[in-house]
Amino acid sequence: MATYHFVWDLEFFGYVAAGTAGTGGWKIFARLIASSFLFLAGYSLVLGQWPTIRINAFLRRFAKIAGAAALITIATYFAFPDTFIFFGILHAIAAASLIGLIFLRLPAVVSFAAAAAAIAAPFYLRSPIFDAPWLWWVGLSETLPRSNDYVPLLPWLGPFLLGLGAAKLFHARLVSALASRPSTDGKGRLWMTPLVFGSRHSLAIYLIHQPVLIGLVYLFSLISPPTLPDPKEAYRSNCVAACNQGNPAVPCDSFCGCTLDRLVEQNLFDSLNRGEINVSSDERIARIAQQCTINVQSGD
Repeated sequence: MATYHFVWDLEFFGYVAAGTAGTGGWKIFARLIASSFLFLAGYSLVLGQWPTIRINAFLRRFAKIAGAAALITIATYFAFPDTFIFFGILHAIAAASLIGLIFLRLPAVVSFAAAAAAIAAPFYLRSPIFDAPWLWWVGLSETLPRSNDYVPLLPWLGPFLLGLGAAKLFHARLVSALASRPSTDGKGRLWMTPLVFGSRHSLAIYLIHQPVLIGLVYLFSLISPPTLPDPKEAYRSNCVAACNQGNPAVPCDSFCGCTLDRLVEQNLFDSLNRGEINVSSDERIARIAQQCTINVQSGD
């Protein structure tokens, strides 16, 4: 997680190419990290709440996670108002934990079946109905919202339920197998100390590590500023990255080349590059995007 966020910070400050953290192997890496978080959250729910639900302990845990999620939303709203985190990994864990209570008393196979349904849902159930901002958290909107960490309930409830089912099915056997292993008399425990510390303070580490990393990269940028890329190449890279996330049905390279040409022809590019144009509300930008979409889809 920290490694991925460090790459994101390097991209944000211009030390690596735009779109690096959101494409290719780094995108897959991010998905694996999020899946592991949710899988372990589901597994941990069983450890803490099964076979007897301890409601007070659950509510304390839920309050910490939901409170931390709200803190991230508020902080990122002021730091990155256009891409703030309104439903990220902590929001997903909090919501999935509430839903997970329903599955605690059900057979593991039910959790696995529900996990498969949650993962498959975005492939079959997307609808314009869910394009309303207050429904973005569901994960079934046809247009992906802009956010620095978007982890909607669907499909991400899937890994959580897989972890919950795996714990119910395998944890007792795992404990039994580990108990039968010969004792090491404390040997080899030194390397486990940082892992144990991290696991016991995982939420604090999650909240603190990114401000620390981004602060360090900022300080480094004061000493050794990054080499600024060509504005047109930077626009094309950012455009392709955003296009791939929001509208994969459009040939993004052709679309972004078309919009760049139109912006230059209409003397809008320099103003856009200086941040003087609001791309979400400017009618000229909307017309360019609409025309270029028609052009690339028709092959012109």
